[in-house]
Amino acid sequence: MSGYTTVVVGTDGSESSMKAVERAGAIAKDATVVIACAYFPNDGRSASAASDSLGDEAYQVMGSSPTEEILRTAKERAIAAGATKVVQRAVQGAPVDALLQLVVDVQADLLVVGNKGLNSIAGRLLGSVPADVARKAACDVLIV
Repeated sequence: MSGYTTVVVGTDGSESSMKAVERAGAIAKDATVVIACAYFPNDGRSASAASDSLGDEAYQVMGSSPTEEILRTAKERAIAAGATKVVQRAVQGAPVDALLQLVVDVQADLLVVGNKGLNSIAGRLLGSVPADVARKAACDVLIV
């Protein structure tokens, strides 16, 4: 037993985030795994905000259709890794803010994210989801 009761894991559909989902599923066999995917509604202003926040990856989480597919795939991977209680949450907004708010809302004691962006120049200069949540989270953070 890991000692965690509620584990939030963020995914954007990237391979790095899916590895985080698998790790969360393996760690939280007896805990609730809340798989989250942040998205921006599919309108002109939000598309611009997503492009600013996500760069070339913005296409992955624009509107709810891609988000639902990402969450379905992530749930399958978490269950295959050993998770038994999985909840899916599509959360509107920027990834860092959405994940941090979800951690508070579900009273998570662990947040798991992939390492995407940590080793990029943009990540070093502007920050990345893993770096930002690690600095700001009110619970344990695992960067996979």
